Amino acid sequence: MSCDCASAAARTIEERRTLRTALALNAAMFLIGAVAGWWAQSSGVMADALDMLTDATAYGISLMAVTRGARFKQYSARWTSGTLLLLSIGIAADVGRRFVFGSEPLGLLMISYSLLSLGVNVTVLKMLAKQRQGEIHLRASWICTRTDVIANFGVLASGMVVLATGWRYADLALGLAIALYVAKEAVEIWQQSRHPERSESTLGS
Repeated sequence: MSCDCASAAARTIEERRTLRTALALNAAMFLIGAVAGWWAQSSGVMADALDMLTDATAYGISLMAVTRGARFKQYSARWTSGTLLLLSIGIAADVGRRFVFGSEPLGLLMISYSLLSLGVNVTVLKMLAKQRQGEIHLRASWICTRTDVIANFGVLASGMVVLATGWRYADLALGLAIALYVAKEAVEIWQQSRHPERSESTLGS
């Protein structure tokens, strides 16, 4: 029994350390991304920055859930799902605003930010890899970070198109694509939170 308790305590400490690091990195990247997105006039970069903020919130919720019961962890995943859905709506609204009022995205700044953000997200994804088959609040965090990595590649590709051609609609199309993908991930997390015991074997498929 004592061995089991010690093992559980060690896992709890590791989970907290991982989530704290992930929270700090995502909060920092949100601040960098918000400035870069405003400066670059890029819906894609702003979407990625807002996604970082949402992830930081999700990591904070997951951190609170580490020592809580299964019900709290289930609800924390649902909160994560809800914040992702709100993010999706916000990104779509920003795309619509830029489409109507115009924008001149800066491709080089988009590329620079996407590479920095990709490095951070890959690092966090590796840290969370051990927890991807863990409890629902940790699996939700892993899904959020997986979404970020995919979005980073999108920003990188869009930045290259803008830099090479000056075609601003590549950035708007990316912003809309991120909004739709984030909504998809929100639905996935919500479905897993309803039946967390069933989703362990299907995560990441």
